[in-house]
Amino acid sequence: MKRRHLLQSGTLVLVLGAQHLARGATIVAVRVWPAPDYSRVTIESDASLSFNQTFVPNPPRLAVDVQGIDLNPALRELVAKVGPNDPTISGIRIGQFGPGVVRLVFDLKQPIAPQVFTLTPVAAYQHRLVFDLYPTQVADPLEALIAERLMESTSTRSTTPSAADPLGELIAQKSQVHPPEAPVPQKEVKRLPPQSMRAPVPAATDRLIIIALDAGHGGEDPGAIGPGGTQEKDVVLRLAHRLRERINAASSNGNPMRAFLTRDADFFVPLHTRVDKARRVQADLFISLHADAFFTPRPQGASVFALSQDGASSSAARWMAAKENKADVIGGLNVKARDVQVRRALLDMSTAAQIKDSLQLGGAMLREIGRVGKLHKPRVEQAGFAVLKAPDIPSVLVEAAFISNPDEEAKLNSDAYQEQLADALMRGIEAYFSKNPPLARNRST
Repeated sequence: MKRRHLLQSGTLVLVLGAQHLARGATIVAVRVWPAPDYSRVTIESDASLSFNQTFVPNPPRLAVDVQGIDLNPALRELVAKVGPNDPTISGIRIGQFGPGVVRLVFDLKQPIAPQVFTLTPVAAYQHRLVFDLYPTQVADPLEALIAERLMESTSTRSTTPSAADPLGELIAQKSQVHPPEAPVPQKEVKRLPPQSMRAPVPAATDRLIIIALDAGHGGEDPGAIGPGGTQEKDVVLRLAHRLRERINAASSNGNPMRAFLTRDADFFVPLHTRVDKARRVQADLFISLHADAFFTPRPQGASVFALSQDGASSSAARWMAAKENKADVIGGLNVKARDVQVRRALLDMSTAAQIKDSLQLGGAMLREIGRVGKLHKPRVEQAGFAVLKAPDIPSVLVEAAFISNPDEEAKLNSDAYQEQLADALMRGIEAYFSKNPPLARNRST
């Protein structure tokens, strides 16, 4: 009888203890990730948090009541973390709304479509409450690229009266070579006069070559971390910026090139979104930049990977693909919001022609990389990388070096090596286009 009483008492203590922990969850960290695509706010805690949300459209603001916590200095840090250049959030107000309930009010600069969700512990993270604030009005990335290129062109040559609408002309020509998934809104493009009534566009604007550069990881996902604390997401973003400079200054057979970055700052981009972004700008190439890690610090050298339809070309390639494909889990993907068609497409979009072109691109890059540094493997490896599954874009993943190797970590942090590597990648791109002129390709969406 006494034992039963003790067990019952113990059970009661455990239940009360769990309730107490839920009411008094400890805030581990708060983070704000501003980006043109969306702004993310993360509250990390040692226990799961529940919430209720309300969006008010005018003026735009999002109110979220978080249950299971009390207002403390860690939460108040959110207020100071919102910078004046945040494209979406103008400020955050925080207050104690009730016992164990904290209200957060996001004052917004523009209308949004909010996604608020929780993530279970993974990698170095404990429980996360995530606020993703997506603007409802987004600029067309293809038009932005073309307009930016045309602004640069006007500084070097005069515009003839016959080319009254070069932006519309370039969009039309780009679409003929590589049709977009969705038509460009006609209200934003001026009607062109019949071909017989206007002079031909100068050869330099006949074909805008767009290369999508995908700096791996970002935001909540740091990628691999070197022994000196270097984060993969940082070094590959610097490399992407260097390569963008070279691409934007180059041309192929008189056709201008333009680089498009799937992320140009430190924020998280889901894998399927990276593919979708490249397709939205009708990219001619997709190059994903990474700096891999291994179990030991001994491996060294760069690698280039393409997609495989028939399994990985080696156990190391299979391991690498599995590691990179976990980026969504670590970065914090709102699984419930993912489009079913996108999920299906990522499983089924690869084509034999795309893989053949990707292997040619990868081979050209690997040869050039081998002139400035060591190679981990002398051939292009293949595996099921989710980020390489665009059906109509030759796509490769470049592992610049092993960040887990102290010597190579130092190289990745070296401006000199990054410059050499960017030069090598650019030479590989040019070598590929010399044998595969973009105007000669005929693709379909």
